[in-house]
Amino acid sequence: MAKVLGNAFRRSRLLFVTASPSGPRLTISPPSPFYGGGRSFETLAFEEIKTSEKPYDSTAFVLHGLLGSGRNWRSFSRDLAAQLQKSSPSRDMFSSEKQVLFWRMVLVDIRNHGRSAGLKELDLPHNMFNGAKDMANLVKFHGWAWPDVVLGHSMGGKVALQFAASCAHGDYGESAIMPKQLWVLDSVPGEVNSNETSGEVEKVLQTLQDLPSPLPSRKWVIDHMLSLGFSKMLSNWIGSNLNNDGEHVEWAFDLQACIDMFNSYREESYWSLLESPPNELEIAIVRAENSDRWPEHVVNRLNHLSQKRRVPKEGKVSFHLLPKSGHWVHVDNPKGLLEIVAPNFYSNA
Repeated sequence: MAKVLGNAFRRSRLLFVTASPSGPRLTISPPSPFYGGGRSFETLAFEEIKTSEKPYDSTAFVLHGLLGSGRNWRSFSRDLAAQLQKSSPSRDMFSSEKQVLFWRMVLVDIRNHGRSAGLKELDLPHNMFNGAKDMANLVKFHGWAWPDVVLGHSMGGKVALQFAASCAHGDYGESAIMPKQLWVLDSVPGEVNSNETSGEVEKVLQTLQDLPSPLPSRKWVIDHMLSLGFSKMLSNWIGSNLNNDGEHVEWAFDLQACIDMFNSYREESYWSLLESPPNELEIAIVRAENSDRWPEHVVNRLNHLSQKRRVPKEGKVSFHLLPKSGHWVHVDNPKGLLEIVAPNFYSNA
């Protein structure tokens, strides 16, 4: 939202959870209602992971994929935050004492997903542009500094690309600051042709649309998915997105709105952003070795862009391969993903 939000108020309940006596800490915040410009809004739900009670130096937003939620990325975000703190360099060249950098990870529930499902008065349509704008609204409402890094998986990767593109275009007003780095995890940056993939996502969405209402139970949904030939891991993951509703269960996401977002994800292209990244922005793309979402022409184009000689005042693109992993990078090979992301993560030291 480009206009300044005035007369904002919060009604948030915070739950502070300590993961371990010395490990990163988790704070959970539900959606927050506020008013601005004569209209009421609600900001996205999110979780915060911090490595210390001391003031943090930098912030990274972590964005999940379609039908997911921020909690899917808790474990990886904790490990990443801890690793960044452990490996932080000294900021004072004249001192032998190590100055530790503290990171804050903000795990966002994208619109129509997780605890952000059912938010009222969101800007329509449900697409990548408005999904990214929700994050700008979140920053403005809470009075935060703009994120240094945005990491997004699958659909979340395209929301991250749109966020950077909108910052560059001035869509969020003069106060907006471009992130220094994007991590786009197993997300093709251009248009997605279903003929070039297995079509699994389309099959899942169609299956969910065809299910009866109300849904009998989580077990019934999982067993039904298995009977249709979906994998046990995928079926269990779909089942994890169900909430109890009396004698029945209901989805933790808005299915039709998610379908709208998936269509936008397929249609949007950010090749122009990668061809000429804004000054000081690095766009790091990670391809999972066993993912079915990477046509050869896309891989070749990204290899070319990552090797392209950049002119002054232009950002850069890097392209990484995650071995032994399918699309679910944080589940299939979280250690390998951490080994790629942590040493190449932006540092303001």
